[in-house]
Amino acid sequence: MTLTSADRLDLSGLVHRYAGYVDARRFGDLAELFTVDAELVTPKPPEHLEPCVRHNGHAGVLDAMAGLAGITRTHHGILGEIYTSENDATDTATGDITGVAHHWIEADGTVTDHIWHLRYRDVYQRVGPAWRIAARALTIDAIETRTTRQVRS
Repeated sequence: MTLTSADRLDLSGLVHRYAGYVDARRFGDLAELFTVDAELVTPKPPEHLEPCVRHNGHAGVLDAMAGLAGITRTHHGILGEIYTSENDATDTATGDITGVAHHWIEADGTVTDHIWHLRYRDVYQRVGPAWRIAARALTIDAIETRTTRQVRS
């Protein structure tokens, strides 16, 4: 199956909703963007920037998001999106997504922005009329750290 323009728009919307739900702390809604048996593989920065920690299903996605509890605010920006599908694949697609994620952390009166230059390697599956994330592997290409004057709480 070749991806239609509508499929590409739906997949882009899925990717952008993921980023928006993380920033809005809507983790229940975020988990619903995944298939029931999805796998989310995350790095363990700063030691490991490659995907190494596996989270399975909706409960696993929620567990992965629990790591954001100590972060004052996040801001995700999607920079690039490439969606593909094999000609013989039915209702599956892959995505290579690049982006930047700001993680503002306040400690001892100082706010620090930990900026991740990241990429997601995704597998999507159509579930009924909607696309869902079946697998997502997060890789961090680089981390920058900057002092920030103020962050809205």
